[in-house]
Amino acid sequence: MRFLYAGLGLFCVALAVIGIVLPLLPTVPFLLLAAFFFANSSERLHNWIVAHNVFGPMIMDWRDHGAIRPGAKKAATLSIAAVFGLSLLLGAPGHVLGIQAVVLSAVLIFIWTRPNG
Repeated sequence: MRFLYAGLGLFCVALAVIGIVLPLLPTVPFLLLAAFFFANSSERLHNWIVAHNVFGPMIMDWRDHGAIRPGAKKAATLSIAAVFGLSLLLGAPGHVLGIQAVVLSAVLIFIWTRPNG
């Protein structure tokens, strides 16, 4: 089970790194998942990700305060707007747009009601 968790953690780190350069892929949720998987598989990997110069502060903000940094909130908002805009441009059916609007609005409300990191 430890190898599975370690593998899932590494996969999540890879997705987070891709998310840094690809604006439609979230970074922080994958980092939080990676930290969870590493905590359950490898103390060395968990310590590495928590102490990482780029990833560590985002994980610690969430773990210690349930906080999301303002820059991450803005990036998430832009990504969500881009996804919805792309759906509009591609002519998604009205019921799909309605579902997206409700779900994406709920996600934005959640993000923007978290404390700032």
